[in-house]
Amino acid sequence: MLKLFTRTVSVLAASLTLLLTVAPVPVQAQSSSRRLMDMVDIMGVRSNELVGYGLVVGLDGTGDKTRQTQFTAQSMNNMLRQLGIQMPEGANPNLKNIAAVSVTATLPPFGSPGQTIDVTVSSIGDASSLQGGTLLLSQLKGADGEVYALAQGSLIVTGMSARGNSGSSVTVNIPTAARIPNGAIIERAVPSGFAAKDYVELNLRSPNFTTAGNIVRAINEKFGPETAQAENGATIRVGAPADPSQRVAYMSVLEGMRIDEGETIAKVVLNSRTGTVVMNEHIRLRSAAVSHGNLVVTIRESFDVSQPPGFSGGDTVVMPDSNIVVDQGDKHLFMVPEGNSLQDVVNAINAVGATPADLMAVLQALEQAGALQAELVVI
Repeated sequence: MLKLFTRTVSVLAASLTLLLTVAPVPVQAQSSSRRLMDMVDIMGVRSNELVGYGLVVGLDGTGDKTRQTQFTAQSMNNMLRQLGIQMPEGANPNLKNIAAVSVTATLPPFGSPGQTIDVTVSSIGDASSLQGGTLLLSQLKGADGEVYALAQGSLIVTGMSARGNSGSSVTVNIPTAARIPNGAIIERAVPSGFAAKDYVELNLRSPNFTTAGNIVRAINEKFGPETAQAENGATIRVGAPADPSQRVAYMSVLEGMRIDEGETIAKVVLNSRTGTVVMNEHIRLRSAAVSHGNLVVTIRESFDVSQPPGFSGGDTVVMPDSNIVVDQGDKHLFMVPEGNSLQDVVNAINAVGATPADLMAVLQALEQAGALQAELVVI
């Protein structure tokens, strides 16, 4: 059935080519293209997050405090016990030069034992700075609880803090977080399913049926019919050589292929924390009427003194006087014309005169009214 469908498509393509040759049509603008490696992720080729716990020593009095962070003292005692040093019962070492930290790293795809990776160190106690510290040997574990790397080394801190005797302080960046370039050595490799099957799966980073069809068409034109098949708008299965060396060369050719992009979904991204609004070029506006105003309530408090006449026997009284003013602004109903381009939409929104914070409310109202033809994404 698939061969019959392929043959039918070939006949239709030949007929269409003949028709285009006989009857010329206006030339349309070419769509943009991107490398395949920038559009998809390969199934089985992924990074893995690692996390661990450790101690940073050598701080200049900016470490944890014993009373607030008892786990730091416990960790120090356990480490000394493993090194053959037994602390007296109930003794609490001075921790001003020691800090308990979390250690995180990312294990890259195909990471092999002996390779080094970068490490991020962050304080989990009440240390004020990690400047000048050294991370002691720490195990980095994966989600399965296995140890995949060992970390140790001197910290690089980009932040700085200073405190005066009077209590004033100055802080630049974050002094309680640091990095150790190449600070961890991989001890265990993560099994990869990249070469386990006779095919590879490509996952689109922006799922789109048109883009998936373009990828399948380009691969089949280059490597032959039925080499690639789209399972849905996000996953494409591509046949690949079984020999690992040939598969690497094959994937290198795939990654460098140029693919025509399909039309992306019209989106408006709203960041409620920063007031940022980002719109892509595909949004459209239908005609709508918008009235947007700010409700401002102002309360002014003043105090009057009531002074009784002389020899009246009365008391002087302070009387509060409150003045409440409600201002809804001088905003009128504004007609938003239909817009077929991003510039039209921007001009229409600017004409309303809304601030970035108010703009989010206007866009949401337009979307609810059906005038904004785009998907709203709030982050």
